[in-house]
Amino acid sequence: MATPAPAPSATKKQAEFDSLKQRIHAKLVEKLDLKSLGDLQGEVLRREIRLVVEHLCDTENALLNRAERDRLVDEVLDETFGLGPLELLLKDPSISDILINGPKDIYCERRGKMEKSPVVFRDNSHLLQIIDRIVSKVGRRVDETCPMVDARLEDGSRVNAIIPPLALDGAAMSIRRFGSNPLRLEDLLRFKALTPEMVMFLEGAMKARLNVIISGGTGSGKTTLLNTLSSFIPNTDRIITIEDAAEIQLQQDHVVRLETRPANIEGKGAVSATDLVRNCLRMRPERIIIGECRGPEALDMLQAMNTGHEGSMTTLHANTPRDAVARLETMIMMAGFEMPIKAMRNQIASAVNLIVQANRLQGGPRKVTHITEIVGMEQDTVVMQDIFRFIQDGVDGEGRATGRFVCTGVRPKAMDRLESVGVKLPASIFRERVMLAD
Repeated sequence: MATPAPAPSATKKQAEFDSLKQRIHAKLVEKLDLKSLGDLQGEVLRREIRLVVEHLCDTENALLNRAERDRLVDEVLDETFGLGPLELLLKDPSISDILINGPKDIYCERRGKMEKSPVVFRDNSHLLQIIDRIVSKVGRRVDETCPMVDARLEDGSRVNAIIPPLALDGAAMSIRRFGSNPLRLEDLLRFKALTPEMVMFLEGAMKARLNVIISGGTGSGKTTLLNTLSSFIPNTDRIITIEDAAEIQLQQDHVVRLETRPANIEGKGAVSATDLVRNCLRMRPERIIIGECRGPEALDMLQAMNTGHEGSMTTLHANTPRDAVARLETMIMMAGFEMPIKAMRNQIASAVNLIVQANRLQGGPRKVTHITEIVGMEQDTVVMQDIFRFIQDGVDGEGRATGRFVCTGVRPKAMDRLESVGVKLPASIFRERVMLAD
């Protein structure tokens, strides 16, 4: 009796599947009549193309079961209309970050834990094709002369890509997910990122038009927090947002969104955040929101806060509120002005009212670790006081940081301003105590 042939390995079967997918995709591109499809939109277009793809599958006479056939059709459609292999990851709402270290090395963050994904690209050319598809939709480009790019997806998720020759092991891309349904205040309270007392105070601060800086490390939730706090801004205020890649999702009606622009292939035409801040001052803004201060635009932002644009907000990278002030000083120096250190700190102390510190702790939990008020100057020092804090006590059995939120017992100096606009907060919320423990 003849010995049965060994079953093909999983790798060989996957290679055959990928080859079949490429052939069908190539035939689909040849077969499509773009003129007749021009009037079709969304699901109607996808449904029509699905019928064509299923017919092409029949012509290949491939030995596929029903599940494999459905998977093949879906992947061909993703290659044609979507972002190829990324579509599977983007459909998973539990994924917060997608990190691509070359075509075969993809990691995802789920609920604060990093894990390797089975999803891969065919090769580096395939990955470059998907990157180009993403950046071209927002009017940007990436090539050997401009190998780094910031972009965004349709749902607002932030994309950064860097390609060879700067990336040595193939193109690298990171996607910071925000999703079509961003986290709301209720979600942050449920995840114990902050307490109801902190929310009450921050809501009052927004209504009283305090200037707020949200500081934190990479991935600490600064933009999510900014989006959440902006929900307290009255619908009647005219807001202008300035970003490198638009990701702020405001719910108000009167919003003007501005985005920086990189230089063209000749090295000309760049529009920086500094340029946009200066221009927006001529657009009669009531509040200015800068997605992230990382350079000389910080000086223009502080001047705007000091000249009638109260209630403005921005984010910056820093590990503590005191570090945030030092970072602001550094960014002011980047503007190229020789300013005495005392004048610089006076500018900061008079412009900024609150610093909200967000941190990503061990094991993944994100917490608002400080709400700190800037109360003025003493000689050459910016005087600050913590109103609320999170104190880490240890880690649990799963390696996640645990701790407690405390109120320091300090009544904010800004309370007079809150009360002047009709915000009445009970004195008890500022009583020294532990408010919430993990």
